[in-house]
Amino acid sequence: MIESFRNILAIPDLRKRLLFVFALLAVYRVGCIIPTPGVNPEALIEIMEQARNTMLGFFNTFTGGSLERAAVFALGIMPYITSSIILQLLTVVWPYLEKLSKEGELGRRKITQYTRYGTLVVALVQSAGISYSVEGFRTPGGMPLVPDPGWGFRLMTILTLCTGCAFVMWLGEQISERGIGNGISLIIFAGIVIGLPGAVADTFTQIQTGNLNPIAIFVLIVFMLVVTGFIVFMERSQRRIPVQYAKRVVGRKVMGGQNTYLPLRVNTGGVIPVIFASSVVMVPPTIARLFEAEWLQNLADAISWGQPIYYLLYIGAIVFFCYFYVSIIFNPQDTAENMRKYGGFIPGIRSGRRTAEYIDRILTRLTMIGALYLAAVSIIPELLLFGFKVSGIPFIGGWLDSIVPAFITQGLGINFYFGGTSLLIIVGVAMDFVQQVESQLVMRNYDGFLKKGRLRGRR
Repeated sequence: MIESFRNILAIPDLRKRLLFVFALLAVYRVGCIIPTPGVNPEALIEIMEQARNTMLGFFNTFTGGSLERAAVFALGIMPYITSSIILQLLTVVWPYLEKLSKEGELGRRKITQYTRYGTLVVALVQSAGISYSVEGFRTPGGMPLVPDPGWGFRLMTILTLCTGCAFVMWLGEQISERGIGNGISLIIFAGIVIGLPGAVADTFTQIQTGNLNPIAIFVLIVFMLVVTGFIVFMERSQRRIPVQYAKRVVGRKVMGGQNTYLPLRVNTGGVIPVIFASSVVMVPPTIARLFEAEWLQNLADAISWGQPIYYLLYIGAIVFFCYFYVSIIFNPQDTAENMRKYGGFIPGIRSGRRTAEYIDRILTRLTMIGALYLAAVSIIPELLLFGFKVSGIPFIGGWLDSIVPAFITQGLGINFYFGGTSLLIIVGVAMDFVQQVESQLVMRNYDGFLKKGRLRGRR
């Protein structure tokens, strides 16, 4: 490991790329601290503390805590992700975008340009909504979030947040072009891990005050290692379908005649289905808590963290979005047609429609395994913290609550800092970054981090 870091520092180009990445990430963190004019920071922190388990708290995690500070980069990179997802969905239903996606580098640049425009539109809508909504926010003590509301505050907020979002998008593109790895993913990664030192300090404080015992800390460390290893294993898992290519004579050359395979990843959809599911499940309680109706408050409590309905909806949403997203990004018909065009076939399977059906059948089974894996990783940290409140189950909830052990219904009280979605992103981005660095080392005849095998990234 130490030798690999020495090799990185010994290569001028690789060293400059890494320093460039770290410098831009530092610029991003500075923008996450500078507050937006016109907002009372003390009142905002108090309000965000109450909204920790809602959609606002979810977005605050991905923006590195800049949302709770009303910082210049409060929107973070989320508008860009939203715009990218919308463009991917439109590629399936809009023939023009589908044609662009098949035109190589030129089409990719055009879609990227549309994504930028879409990012600004989404940022404009979100910043306008934020500027209008926060004017009426007050703390439980009656402190207003915006001391001087009005059009001056609204226009300043829209301009500040939109400019910050555009700048963050530019930072991500610069990291991708002149640095190492995917810039957007690294910005999200930096926003999540920046809270780790504070979480470690808080853990030590709880140990000193006696709120946490050594056994709980041991369980937490073991759990982190096991879950991280499980994520690495599943992210690298794939089903290899053997493919043979017939020999073809092109001029005086004989082409083909080789045996290869079609790799199908177990988690084809990545972390996108979890982000979709988390956003959808958090929408109802977030909206319900904006109103004072009693039945809406009861609804929000019924689908809050730890309740059976919440876990049921969360798992169902993850499974649905896994199949939905995989159907968008992977088309068995196109894969079978490309194989037939170049003389490839799966042994024992006819080319064309039969091949497409075979690939689709395998992909359906893999997607179910991937969906259950994502659901398990996403829910286990919440079970440790909140438990499974069986009292919310109709008819038998009271009886189950009396016989089920307390550590199941109330949780272990272990505050696992990285939630399921955050942990998936951290491990996936780290794997991809290490793979990128290792490919640079191997290309220059240096040993990488893994001498016995190569690490495959998420993409």
